[in-house]
Amino acid sequence: QVQLVESGGGLVQAGGSLRLSCAASGRTFASYPMGWFRQAPGKEREFVAAFGRNLFTTYYADSVKGRFTIFRDNAKNTLTLQMNSLKPEDTAVYYCAARSYSGSYYDPSNYGYWGQGTQVTVSS
Repeated sequence: QVQLVESGGGLVQAGGSLRLSCAASGRTFASYPMGWFRQAPGKEREFVAAFGRNLFTTYYADSVKGRFTIFRDNAKNTLTLQMNSLKPEDTAVYYCAARSYSGSYYDPSNYGYWGQGTQVTVSS
């Protein structure tokens, strides 16, 4: 089992950057494929970025490719999302999650552990 706590959200102008962190507790963090999702008001939770089952390959939503980078530090039990060139449409609550079920990396139903979320607001 793993507990997740996100931090680093905030208000930023369009074109700016933010770095989100996810602190994980539990000795098995390194064994989980991790991912980031986001949910804007009135919309479904959507995939942002994730590690594959090999814990090395990374995947990104088309909307963030080239702007966002996901990386992890297993020694520190942390997952990070570096977000550059932010746009107003990136405004959402961002969640980190650990994938505990078989299935695709982009489907939130395959993630059994979630943080509480952190708000990101990008002003135009």
